[in-house]
Amino acid sequence: MTRSYDEWKAAAAAMEFDGRPVIGGVRVAARSGETIAKTNPATGEVISQIHACGQEDVDAAVAAARAAYEAGEWSRAGAGFRRERLLAFAGLIEEHADELALFDSLDMGKPVREAAAIDAPGSAALYRFYGEAIEKAEDLIPVTPPGSTALVTREALGVVAVIVAWNYPLEIATWKLAPALAAGNSVVVKPPVEASHSTLRLAELAIRAGIPAGVLNVVTGRGSAVGRSLALHEDVDMLAFTGSTEVAKQLQQYAGQSNMKRLALEAGGKSSNLIFADCDDLRLAAQKAAFGSFYNQGEVCSANSRIFVERSVYPEFLELYAEAARAYAPGDPLDPEAGIGALVSEAHADTVWATIERARRDGTIAAGGTRPEINGSRAFIEPTIVTDVPADHEVHTREIFGPVAVVAPFDSEDEAVARANETPYGLAASLWTGSLARAHRVSQRLVAGTVSVNTVDALGFTTPFGGFKQSGFGRDLSVHALENYTDYKTTWMQWG
Repeated sequence: MTRSYDEWKAAAAAMEFDGRPVIGGVRVAARSGETIAKTNPATGEVISQIHACGQEDVDAAVAAARAAYEAGEWSRAGAGFRRERLLAFAGLIEEHADELALFDSLDMGKPVREAAAIDAPGSAALYRFYGEAIEKAEDLIPVTPPGSTALVTREALGVVAVIVAWNYPLEIATWKLAPALAAGNSVVVKPPVEASHSTLRLAELAIRAGIPAGVLNVVTGRGSAVGRSLALHEDVDMLAFTGSTEVAKQLQQYAGQSNMKRLALEAGGKSSNLIFADCDDLRLAAQKAAFGSFYNQGEVCSANSRIFVERSVYPEFLELYAEAARAYAPGDPLDPEAGIGALVSEAHADTVWATIERARRDGTIAAGGTRPEINGSRAFIEPTIVTDVPADHEVHTREIFGPVAVVAPFDSEDEAVARANETPYGLAASLWTGSLARAHRVSQRLVAGTVSVNTVDALGFTTPFGGFKQSGFGRDLSVHALENYTDYKTTWMQWG
């Protein structure tokens, strides 16, 4: 159901927040007794107290997950049993879609319209996807010598830790949880301290769906405490992460210092969008470029924030792009007419704004470049287009994680590819061309986990998502994500 601005505000005012972790299927207080004040970035209002968990809480959650795994009610259940409960879980997520959307919007500032229309329904659909997928998986009986039979099966790993980023709290948690649970693992999730409530609610809904207590645990708190403890824990078998490259590198060290736990790391990005002069529809390319760089306040790991345009169409594209950016004007996240919402915090907005000011000093602000105050909050930034800065400027090289994009001309295909690849990241890239030959040729040369041709940031349930280079390893989405949470076992039977 589509809600009006007043209806969303009324629904937000009626929300109840509980910042306690969920361990062994119940809400408990953090052992430390400490809490972290959680503010709504769009208003500055304190909306909740997130419990600051520590080592004891992590130990309790891991023990609950291990006990549930060893009990076998979930891990050794048939695929049909897990399927039915994941489908029930999906139904409950749909039933509570507006509530989950409001949690994310009020926590991290994204437009509630998008969270309710895309994030919550998409999360429900992904649990259905993996619930159905596990019933269609096949094991192997390879050729062996006469008198023997070998079974090659994929087995759950055991206890999986998940560390979630704050830009898509519900969706990113789901990208990890759905395949991990479907495979039969037990999970301990550390949600972002900036946006914990939707993941906490998921844990409660999981119990209602019939997923056994202890199979899904949520431990709240800071990454330096909870995330570190999970990564160093000797009884965690695998860790899945979405977040910065800096933290991903720390997690690799922690895994090596502890029990060599498996890792799947989706880290940073600085994705490029190449606009060739033979593009069939330059206006559509500009509109999609605006979506690819400014949607979700630009707080997207695969945001196409580096745009390279063939020189002959550069002036026209820049004009069309600036026009398209106006559709992403910031506003109250509860307002269905808002183009984008608030950044995750005023502190993060300060960092993004400082980058814009340096770009203003060193180059040209072709569009945007303002910081409006809305609802008394300074966490809003207008979509900003930067031009005329050198290739080594930070807007070209650093993941800003805000509504800021840089546009530069190129003169040849080789130059465009070289510029796109001159980054330590390799998460995504886009290109626009009317030439099928160029589409194949350039996409092959771009070092990126996903290359979108004549669109931007394309993804779906059936295709893997992840990166090359310092964007990490392992893949979310598609049946390939199940490989993160399982491994092969050979059972050899000698009978003759």
